[in-house]
This record gives sequence, structure tokens and C-alpha cells, in this order.
Amino acid sequence: MPPSIDESFLALPLRALADAALARARALGADHADFRYERVRSSELNLRDARLSGADDTSDSGYAVRVLHGGSWGFAAGLEPTMDGAARVAGQAVAMAKLAARVSGASGGGGRVELAEEPSHGERSWISSYEVNPFDVPVAEQTELLADWSARLLAGEGVTHVNARLWSVQENKFYADTAGTVTTQQRVRVGPELTAVSVDSATGLFDSMRTLAPPAGRGFEYLTGDSYDWASELAEMPELLARKMTAPSVEAGTYDLVVDPSNLWLTIHESVGHATELDRALGYESAMAGTSFATFDQLGTLAYGSPAMNVTGDRTVEHGLATIGYDDEGVAGQSWDLIREGVLVGYQTDRAMAARQGLGRSTGCAFADSPSSVPVQRMANVSLKPAPDGPDTEELISRVERGIYAVGNKSWSIDMQRYNFQFTAQRFFRIENGRLAGQLRDVAYQATTTDFWGSMEAVGGPQTYVLGGSFMCGKAQPGQVAAVSHGCPSALFRGVRILNTGEEAGAR
Repeated sequence: MPPSIDESFLALPLRALADAALARARALGADHADFRYERVRSSELNLRDARLSGADDTSDSGYAVRVLHGGSWGFAAGLEPTMDGAARVAGQAVAMAKLAARVSGASGGGGRVELAEEPSHGERSWISSYEVNPFDVPVAEQTELLADWSARLLAGEGVTHVNARLWSVQENKFYADTAGTVTTQQRVRVGPELTAVSVDSATGLFDSMRTLAPPAGRGFEYLTGDSYDWASELAEMPELLARKMTAPSVEAGTYDLVVDPSNLWLTIHESVGHATELDRALGYESAMAGTSFATFDQLGTLAYGSPAMNVTGDRTVEHGLATIGYDDEGVAGQSWDLIREGVLVGYQTDRAMAARQGLGRSTGCAFADSPSSVPVQRMANVSLKPAPDGPDTEELISRVERGIYAVGNKSWSIDMQRYNFQFTAQRFFRIENGRLAGQLRDVAYQATTTDFWGSMEAVGGPQTYVLGGSFMCGKAQPGQVAAVSHGCPSALFRGVRILNTGEEAGAR
């Protein structure tokens, strides 16, 4: 039986509250108004060495009204689920818009806000693609599964400790606006993760290794079904960690690099995803991730990478963490090109940014992370396309005489223009004469964004493609977080600078 929208959410007076708020906003002269009722339930289980160390289950609910009045935004949020309460919040939002207009006029900045056109979608419902709602699974059952997985890792030779975590989210949103769009949506996502730690008591050396399974827009079936091979990964991790503990330190220099999707998704997120957010490119946003070197005057001309580089923004891909039916401005989910054959051809936009630059329809990237948060432009699922008949990962490795294979994301550093960066990985393997030749330690790859993507000689085929991602992409002030996925194949890069992180740390 397919999932349905939570009946307790549907039992709320959603339409009546929206009607009261929108009617009041119209009466006060708003040019546009939207109402959003949101409930976000989040649970987290943590185990240490197969024993429960923490459990949390929280819910955040309420509603918000946003208005465009006199060319300025106004926003207010409330908790009282009554018609009078909703109308009062709408009045507060209009008052805020009037105040913003006065402040903007006095300072001579800001300009008049316009919205890109979006057709009315009428009344629509949308549910993300999952089978088993994790909140329907007893906590004891979830804990037992994580404990079993932890015990398997602990049984491996050299594994000293194991940390396990399962993060589950159910997000319900009701949206209505003065254009006539009314949407009711439900998104479910899960993020399972296990980390094995090894400590050599004789030398004091320690290291860790984390599972590669990405968080996903799926339900509890992700942990129990056949969409991911948990058994194989848990079985091989202890030996991989043991070999990592005794691996030699890398010799700094220039190497060819094959990057696994489990690592490359984060490089895409930091150097492409944030850089192609239009508000950053225009300098309207810099909180948490800076602005962007990919400025608007370079649209259609910037050589972002090699001709093998084709990147899309997408709000529709199945199981994507940023996949939606409709965004928080009533814009339907869609897919579009950001980089085509290495050239910057598009941006991620909301309705105001799209209208400001004359780009036509918004790409549907407005999102608020809670009922008390104002919608801001947020990242879509930004993904690197595979080559239709491209090679597998083994073939990419076979093309390298002297190089390194990077697997699993770990730490990263990137400047506030999304241009100079450094990334590490969970596992690095030496490549010699087209074959893997053991693990390496203390490795980081460093480049500028355009040099790195310009050095990409080949991308793998669809058989190498994986949808990675994170629950915790930060933006705005006050800060908000959003979940986002990034799909990519394995890829081959030539002549990348490799640092020895141990030597770098010692030099400081």
C-alpha cells in the first residue's frame, strides 16, 4: 500500500487558517501573499559500542504568512491555530513590509521586489518516494538493528569502538497563495551512519572509517531492503580500517586522481552547488558559504570545467533529499542545466532572483526549514551527469599509471568565493600501472574550482552513478539548514595537486 499524508496533519484547519490569513493580507493591500503551515518531526538514535547512548524525538509546528506589499517583503509567524490568530499574523506581516519599505527608502537601497511569473497549480498533493515511514517502526526495533550492525563491526579484528546513528525526518507542509495554488506535501528521509574506530594502544595511533551509504529520501526500507548492500560493507570495513592503520603516508606531489561518487558529491556541493546559487553570485547572500566567483556577467561564457562536465539542478529526482513537488513559493519541481559541456549556462533561483535578472520562470529553489523561518533561496539536487556509454570505475583506474583513488567524504575547506579548495576522504588508495596498490594516509587534494573541473578527462557511465548528499546544508542569517542530494559517477582527473596533511600540520 503506498504511503499517504499523515492524517493528524490533515485534521488541522489548514485551509481555514490560510483563507483567513490571505483574506486579511488582500484587505490590507498586499500584492502577493502566501501562507505555510509546517510540521517537522525529527528523531535521532545514537549507539556507542552496540549500546544505546541517546535517543531524541522532536516536533516543530506552526504557520507563517509572507506578503509582498509596496514592493517589499513582510513576514510573520504564529502558533495559534485560529482564524483570528492567522489574520493577526497576516496583519503583522503587512506591517513588517511597510516598515521594510520605509527603511529601504530612507537608505536608498534594496529596490522594488518583483516576482517571476508562476501559473496557478490549483490544489495538489505530493508525497516523496518511500515505503516504510521510519516513525511507524518501534524505537526498540530500530535500536536492535543498529546494535546488530555495531556488533558485527566490533567483532572485526582491530576495531576498538563503533558509533552508530540513525537520523529520521518527516516533513509536512501545507501552502496556499493569493494566485490560487494550494499544496499539501509530505517528505520522509533517513540518514544511517556507522563509524568504526581503531586505537593502537602500543603506539597511540588511532584512525576511523565511516560507512559510505548516503542519506536518502527513503523510508526505513533503506536499512532492511535491497537498495543498499549493508552486509557487504559491514563485512569489509574492519579489514579496510586495519590496512588504513598501517598504510604509508603519501608523498606530496602531482597525481592523476580517480574520485569515487562517495567523495565527489561533496566537491560538487561546495564548488558547484553553492557557487551557482544566484543570490550568492549577485552578492545578495554570503552567510555560511560566502558569495561566488561564478558571477552573472559570466553566464554563457565561463569555462567552469572540461567538455565532459554536464551538471543539472533538479528538484524531481526520485529519493533526492531536495526533491519536492512544489517549493515554498508554489513553484513546481523541475530539472534544468547549470553547466553544459563545461560552460556555465544556468543558476539556481527563487522567484525574486529570477525576476531581478530577467531569467523568466523560477527554478523552484525557495525553502524554509521551519514554520518560523522565512523562505530563502536554497540548493536543489545538483548533479554531475554520467557519460551514457561511459566506463566503469575499474576502467578509469586502468587508465592511470601513477595516481590515487579517493573514496568517501571526510573533511573539506573552501574559500568564500567557492574557488580555492582542499578535500580529504575516508579512504585513499595508491594506483600503480592501472591497478590499486594499497591504501595511503595523510592525503588531501587541492585545486581551484576551474582548474579541478577543467582537468576532468572522463566521467563514468550510469553504472557508476550514486546519489550522495547531506541533511545539513547551512545558509542565511539567522541560519537555516536544508537536506540536499548530489548525484555523480566516478570521474578521472589529470594532474591534481596532492598534499601530505601530516607534513602540512607540522609546518604550521
